[in-house]
Amino acid sequence: MKTNPFYDPYRVLFKVYSEGAHLKIALAETDLEPLRRAHTVKTVYGVLENDGYLSHCIGTFAPKNPKLAVRILLKIALYELIFLKKPRYMVTDLSVDLCKRMGKGGVAGFLNAFLRAFDEEKVVLPKGDEGLSIRYNFPVFAVKKLKKQYGAERAEMIMSAKSAGVSVRFVRGEERYLDRPHVPTPFEKLYLFKNFARDERFFAGDYTFQSVGSVAICACVETCDRLLDACAAPGGKSVLLASRCGRVTACELHVHRAALIESYKERMHAENIDVFPCDSTVFRREWEEAFDGVLCDAPCSGFGTVAENPDLPLFKTEDALAGLVETQQKLLENCARYLKAGGALTYSTCSVFEEENDGAVETFLKTHENFAAEELSSPLSHEKTRFGLQFLPDTAFGAGYYVARLRRKT
Repeated sequence: MKTNPFYDPYRVLFKVYSEGAHLKIALAETDLEPLRRAHTVKTVYGVLENDGYLSHCIGTFAPKNPKLAVRILLKIALYELIFLKKPRYMVTDLSVDLCKRMGKGGVAGFLNAFLRAFDEEKVVLPKGDEGLSIRYNFPVFAVKKLKKQYGAERAEMIMSAKSAGVSVRFVRGEERYLDRPHVPTPFEKLYLFKNFARDERFFAGDYTFQSVGSVAICACVETCDRLLDACAAPGGKSVLLASRCGRVTACELHVHRAALIESYKERMHAENIDVFPCDSTVFRREWEEAFDGVLCDAPCSGFGTVAENPDLPLFKTEDALAGLVETQQKLLENCARYLKAGGALTYSTCSVFEEENDGAVETFLKTHENFAAEELSSPLSHEKTRFGLQFLPDTAFGAGYYVARLRRKT
């Protein structure tokens, strides 16, 4: 089975489509054939980036929707055919071969006929929001929200934004790697590479992988003696902020994700981080007014990071977004109680939707007159909003993040 180059992409994508696994986790947990790893990664990202269009192609030529396993095989084949320009005979032969090896020989004839008959010129996209949804792989509700908030032209720019590369933050030793093609960012020791495979210096803590948006948010957090990172997994922000703050308390709801923070801090030698598996929406009396600063990097829709996480739109619904907005308010309400008078609460998301960003801050401020938003600035390209900064993926290296800083009055 390993000799078929479609097998590894199929295994990864099956975990994503059938189990709802996150793409990066599915890749990390799948034993990939080393010589084909780069192609496998390119294929699974490519399939998910174009999921809406590939599904539309299948719907155009299939009389009825095939079962999941066949749909995944077809998406891999169509991606290779349309986007990688591989020969039709090769794509067809590999698809049919894998289908038979997987014990699904009964549909091999359908696969063969479909791929031989497929003609992209006959694929017509619907007009309006549905067509944009298919083209850019955003749910229709998200397309409508973006158009309403940013206008049609800017919405398309946001949806079509691509990843700027692998973002690597160095602690030391970056000179070893800067002979490779790279793009500097506005932040010290943070660079973007087209490709970057980790080596022994990663495990020594010389560098880590951290997005430009994540670093931009940390830059807006005020240096202080005792900081609470309320939603800390996997730990990148906690580790970076630990280099500037006296002590960081890192909270995470799920025990297995709290373990990720422990692993991260050990690898990066950040000994001044205390990890707590706990729910940051539930009050802990011993933390009342105990912190000089609080970071609420809230659970959010994540639509600012689709360029980096093409699997993200697959299972997102408008109802789920409403639930997230409620959680964001609970988080702000509770964590505000942990802040000392005069301290700063930094609220951030990786969303581009107003209701999760300025909307959440506005709702909080209406019932907390002892807090006020402070003006922020950033070297990363941004738009100033009523209460904070909005980074957009088309102008900020693919990073669609939001940040606001709220000062508790003395």
